[in-house]
Amino acid sequence: MNILVLGSGGREHTIVWKLSLSDSVTSIHVIPGNPGMADIATTANINLSDQDEILDYAVDNGIDLVVVGPEQPLVDGIADRFREKGIKVFGPGKIGAQLEGSKIFSKEFMVRHGILTSKFDVFTNKEEAVKGIEKYSYPLVIKVDGLAAGKGVLIPKTKEEAIKDLSCIFDERKFGDAGDRVLVEEFISGFEASILCLVDNNNIVPLESARDYKKAYDEDKGLNTGGMGAISPNDKLTDEMIALVEKDVLKKTLNGLKKDNIDFNGVLFIGLIINEDDEPYILEYNVRFGDPETQSVIPKMKNDLADVFMKTVDNELDRLKLEWDERIAVTTILASGGYPESYEKGKEITFGNIDDDVMIFHAGTKLEDGKLVTDGGRVLGVTTLAEDKYKAREKIYKNIDKIHFDEKMYRTDIGL
Repeated sequence: MNILVLGSGGREHTIVWKLSLSDSVTSIHVIPGNPGMADIATTANINLSDQDEILDYAVDNGIDLVVVGPEQPLVDGIADRFREKGIKVFGPGKIGAQLEGSKIFSKEFMVRHGILTSKFDVFTNKEEAVKGIEKYSYPLVIKVDGLAAGKGVLIPKTKEEAIKDLSCIFDERKFGDAGDRVLVEEFISGFEASILCLVDNNNIVPLESARDYKKAYDEDKGLNTGGMGAISPNDKLTDEMIALVEKDVLKKTLNGLKKDNIDFNGVLFIGLIINEDDEPYILEYNVRFGDPETQSVIPKMKNDLADVFMKTVDNELDRLKLEWDERIAVTTILASGGYPESYEKGKEITFGNIDDDVMIFHAGTKLEDGKLVTDGGRVLGVTTLAEDKYKAREKIYKNIDKIHFDEKMYRTDIGL
């Protein structure tokens, strides 16, 4: 089987690495890929927005299955175009992708199908929004409707901060067209959990749970980022909570997709907050693997990932029995200094003698004059598995000390 993976980050590197272990895979192609994938896949430097060139590449290389990593191509409808050409795709079509592409579409889906989520209002200009926030207490949550690379969620602690955030969205256009509409919702306190689920037209199958660390700095301080680390499984999720999530969230989500006639073959990432009464509220849907949750969850999977993908696209998830490594997986992200705001690129990356049981997944890297250099905010993901999270953490941070680039930043409390 010839597989094409779309994307260039740590999530895609993890998927490619796992696919490379499959006996059923003949070749792996990645568009555009990154240097970390070069030894196990063929990379092609094609822009992900150029759907025609990507389709031509897939046809020319006899691709049997396409795995779409990032959300933007899915929202742009690339899965529909592949299916029109008879090429199997792991990823939803344009309508299903709106569960991530529009936070308002997503919220309305939840309400329509009785899925527990926070109260909210929608606004299309600053004046209405400033009036509308009067009925909310603080902190509150402000979300831009469209895609914003994981940075479109703001949590002001005072009215003054809220008005400033609304000015950034509507007046300064910090998020561009993604901020044409804004969602204001109540803040729910509790602990976060991430559930990745395989979905076909008849089944929803949860993967191992995970916890993402969104804030830039230790003790959950600083701005939201795309994710500074992850642990799997989420040790705060009890068996009782998981059973409740399956009943009140997963089954209702699948039934909602069916009732709305939304075809969905791929992965649905469900971001949850478990409140102090142990009630699971949905924070968000994403229609692709989470990053960096993938870097912790996929290494724990014992199954052949190519087989998992094929059963998903062929609506055969009822025939899939997932098996998991019982060890704890921890991932810590190494980022460029200044992330998630302004940062410099082009810092040379060097490695010491990394332990054999530690995996390095590239995210924001490139080759420049024969040297590996930084090329993004999140640069590398460092992952390992161990009998408990403390041993995993010890191993992670020992090996992080062997990885060098100027202004390297990372959280020291991943897993705690």
